[in-house]
Amino acid sequence: MLPDHQLLRIPGPSPIPPSVTRAMSQPMIGHRAQETKNLLKDIKPRLKRVFGTEQDVLILSGSGTAGLETAVANTVKPGEEVLVLVTGAFGDRFTKICDAYGIKVHRLEVTWGEAVNPEELKSILIKHPNISVVFSTYCETSTGVLNPVDKLAKVVHDHSDALIVVDGVSCVGGVETKMDEWDIDILVTGSQKAFMLPAGLTFVAVSERAWKVIEENEQSRFYFNLKKYRDSLEEDSTPFTPALSLLFGLQQVLNLFEEEGLEEVYRRHSLMKDMTRAAIKALGIPLLTNDEAASPTVTAVKPEDFDAEALRKVLKKEFGLSIAGGQQHLKGRIFRIGHMGYCSPADVLQILGILEIGLIKVGKEVKLGEGVKAAQEIYLQQEAQV
Repeated sequence: MLPDHQLLRIPGPSPIPPSVTRAMSQPMIGHRAQETKNLLKDIKPRLKRVFGTEQDVLILSGSGTAGLETAVANTVKPGEEVLVLVTGAFGDRFTKICDAYGIKVHRLEVTWGEAVNPEELKSILIKHPNISVVFSTYCETSTGVLNPVDKLAKVVHDHSDALIVVDGVSCVGGVETKMDEWDIDILVTGSQKAFMLPAGLTFVAVSERAWKVIEENEQSRFYFNLKKYRDSLEEDSTPFTPALSLLFGLQQVLNLFEEEGLEEVYRRHSLMKDMTRAAIKALGIPLLTNDEAASPTVTAVKPEDFDAEALRKVLKKEFGLSIAGGQQHLKGRIFRIGHMGYCSPADVLQILGILEIGLIKVGKEVKLGEGVKAAQEIYLQQEAQV
């Protein structure tokens, strides 16, 4: 293996396109200079299209978790009741953030690998009418589940006065997102996944309904005060020092989205999902999620007759290929393949070819080429339909 040759196929951080790397290497500018105002003025309307909203998308310097905490701190008062839909480790993270703020949390526990059932959500809302906010993940990174957030938002608004806050960190930019049409109140994502940037930016979009709640919320907050970001962005500025190099990169990412076309971006991700899942099935290895709940950005695999961690070590040592393991109680029991952002069907075929060799190395009986063949057939079928 070449020392500098690394294949990063975890569900974030994801690889960075060369043109984005070049954009981020531009000389630094003053963060209060007119150049920065021009940069933000250019980014603002283009970012709205990715979120599917007419609202401004606020940009904070911080990780995706910073965005999740921002959503909690701005919408909920200590002592209020909230509901967290827990479909994996990042739904559980919402619970931990709420606990830190002294918020009373109800949890809808869903078996890891399954999506939220809207009827179960309806039952809890009826049982607990004082719930003020419902927190959900769109793509649950730890399991590869894509929750039906459009249907969940409808249930929330039909059966309560609560807001719905959605963690879209591992999928916005890679899957269809219609915040306004789906009536989502707050949508959060991060820079290091489908947005093809290093970690360090989090994006938060807020509905008019949520702004009314935020305006009336006296919960103490400083850096995470969304009103400051809203007011500054109206002036094409930020309340605190922005991560300028990442903003240069973001501008180029938006260029790439527009050159490819968002619909084509989403189709590419769906194709990579279908190729990956077809290959894993052809190799006789169980998947954690069913086809209906599967995310276009990450696939979780649950082997029964070989060691997932041994496979990961072989792939890393012999080919420089990094795939992710499981989290919490799934640690050592699953592996996850990221296919998001700067990733193409060609990359998927490379991953699968390497994966087959790794499987043989760890004692799994497979016929070389079976997985790749299944993925190739999916590619040919879907491309013929375009």
